[in-house]
Amino acid sequence: MSDLKATVERYLEIWNEPDADTRAKKISEVCTEDVTFTDPMASVSGGEGVNGLIGAVRKQFPGLVFTLAAPADAHHDIARFTWNLAPAGATEPVVVGFDVVKTGPDGRIVAVYGFLDKVPSA
Repeated sequence: MSDLKATVERYLEIWNEPDADTRAKKISEVCTEDVTFTDPMASVSGGEGVNGLIGAVRKQFPGLVFTLAAPADAHHDIARFTWNLAPAGATEPVVVGFDVVKTGPDGRIVAVYGFLDKVPSA
C-alpha cells in the first residue's frame, strides 16, 4: 500500500473518532496546520475548523461509521476515493461521498475537495 493510500485510510479514521481532543491530535498528524476542506455543505480551514466540522457531522449522524467504498486511487500527491456513511454492518449507506485529497511535501494532507453523491432527504 502506498503512503498516500495509508494517509487516506488514516484520514477516514479521523471521521470515526468520537473524542474531539484525540481527533485534534490525529488531524495534526495527518493534515497540515493550514489544511482546507471544501464540499457542497461546508468550507473550513485549519485543524480546528476540520475538527469542528467533523464534530458537527458526527452529532448529525450519531452512531454511523465512515468506511471506504473501495481502495483509494492515488498518484503523485493526489488521491481520490469514495466513502460510505452507514450504521455498522449495514448494507446500504445513508450518505455516499467522493473526496479528492492533495498532500504536501511532508505527506500530510493540505486540501480536501468533497462531493456528495447520496444524502438523506430532509
